[in-house]
Amino acid sequence: MAIPRDFINELVARIDIVDQIDAKVPLKKAGKNHSACCPFHSEKSPSFTVSRDKQFYHCFGCGAHGNVIDFVMEYDRLDFIDAIEELAGQLGLEVPREQGTGKKRDEGLSRDLYQLMEEASRHFQSQLRQDKDKQKVLDYLEHRGLSEKVIADFNIGFAPEGWDGLLSRYRQSQDSQDKLLTAGMVIENDSGRRYDRFRDRLMFPIRDRRGRVIGFGGRVLGDGTPKYLNSPETPIFHKGYELYGLYELKQRHRDPQRVLIVEGYMDVVALAQFDVDYAVASLGTATTAEQFQLLLRSAKEVICCYDGDRAGVEAAWRALETALPLLKPGNQVKFMFLPQGEDPDTMVRQVGKEAFESQIDDAKALPEFLFETLAKRHGADKGTLAKQAISLIEKVQDTVLQSLLLENLAYKLGMNGADELRRKLGFSSKKQGHTLQNKALKGRGTPLRLAIALLVQHPMLGEGLPVQPALKHIKMAGVDLLIHLLDITRVQVKNSAQLLEQYRDAPQLSTLKKLTRWEHQVADENLQQEFRKTLIWLNNQYIEQRYQELSLKQNHTKEERIQLSKLITVIQGLN
Repeated sequence: MAIPRDFINELVARIDIVDQIDAKVPLKKAGKNHSACCPFHSEKSPSFTVSRDKQFYHCFGCGAHGNVIDFVMEYDRLDFIDAIEELAGQLGLEVPREQGTGKKRDEGLSRDLYQLMEEASRHFQSQLRQDKDKQKVLDYLEHRGLSEKVIADFNIGFAPEGWDGLLSRYRQSQDSQDKLLTAGMVIENDSGRRYDRFRDRLMFPIRDRRGRVIGFGGRVLGDGTPKYLNSPETPIFHKGYELYGLYELKQRHRDPQRVLIVEGYMDVVALAQFDVDYAVASLGTATTAEQFQLLLRSAKEVICCYDGDRAGVEAAWRALETALPLLKPGNQVKFMFLPQGEDPDTMVRQVGKEAFESQIDDAKALPEFLFETLAKRHGADKGTLAKQAISLIEKVQDTVLQSLLLENLAYKLGMNGADELRRKLGFSSKKQGHTLQNKALKGRGTPLRLAIALLVQHPMLGEGLPVQPALKHIKMAGVDLLIHLLDITRVQVKNSAQLLEQYRDAPQLSTLKKLTRWEHQVADENLQQEFRKTLIWLNNQYIEQRYQELSLKQNHTKEERIQLSKLITVIQGLN
């Protein structure tokens, strides 16, 4: 569901980053910029700077940086879409969706559903204290050892017996009843009769990253079935994209070092009771790629916790296959297996926090689990083992991890290192298209690097600039990036924040962000002059390059002589 680029640009242009940040982190004027102690790490002296000119923030302590969208994402712990909706809401704007990018969400319906789900959560919480059967529920919670604090932290409630405990609250509103049906809180049978989906169950509200209730998990109190009942898919709840307990985890830990993913709601709550408060649960499905991306954005280390039986190992293997293509430098995925018949809930009660966390510390690293599992599956059949291992390693985007896995595989096959393995098995790493470009931008002081840096920091330099036809002919890594920057600054963007937003999902974003902080030593009054000098230098490179090509020819065509004359005219116009 894509949001039009023009709308995002409008948001960045209309919301002043200084005002946005100052409302949450009080800023002080410091020369041209504003400063404060960084909200993303602990510090005593301010190293967090906000530029009104560039509409950009940067912390010289922890390296946090970005535009107003990045700040809302980091500070309020939201994903990109939610951050856009939050900022749009401040301006009273509806977020449009582009045609052909999926079904357009009914924003009015969604707001009503969020409100109904929040009301349902409050209803279940009140029934925990008021229903005639409340004592059996409180006894159950006491038996499970859950404190009042944990019950309150997770907003645990109770859905009483009866067919219309929730539905009866909306007898006067047919519209609300219809929306309860849409939200999955009410079921309609073949005869048209409606009744509550959740009855005589402990209720666990599922919240999205903005803290809105989007669904429920209900646990039966007795021996009924199913043991757990989840909300169905609805316009606001897609279980493959959400994780139970992630919102609560982010409220406790702004920057968690690790996240433990378990299977059940009670596992998350019981672990929190023992102060293992960094667990989340998948919602009755195998961990999806979208859930893994959420986890890896939340913490660098993800520990997948499974039963030690065959089904648990198979589930762990599926998780490994899902995670491999998503891993980035610094990410770690580990696998923890519990004794058969145990789950995190029962285990932590038996051994306590310290012993349980020692088992987390001993979790198997991804390479260990990968090769251990392949060895068990294929035994002495090294050919099949190698073939399957190669097919998995080829999916890895992190070149450091890929090299580590290749070295491991080479050792197990009795080869002399990864180079021999590559030669004999024909393995070739996927090259990233931007590698050479990034290399060219690392050398300090090159005219090309300066041109890009000046344009990133001062996009107004590109406004109205004539097209530079020679640039597309230069054989130099990084020129394509400059050409694109010139194209978008000529008409579209006015500050650094808007410019970087154009590259949010592009591989060049990291490089461009670094260049926004590069001290290029060019005084403000000389920016235009120095920028034009870089363009002159680049145009001269093409003339020299083209001259070398033409000098090898015995006879020049009329078109070639005209072309060279035009290029010289372009250079003269820049002086």
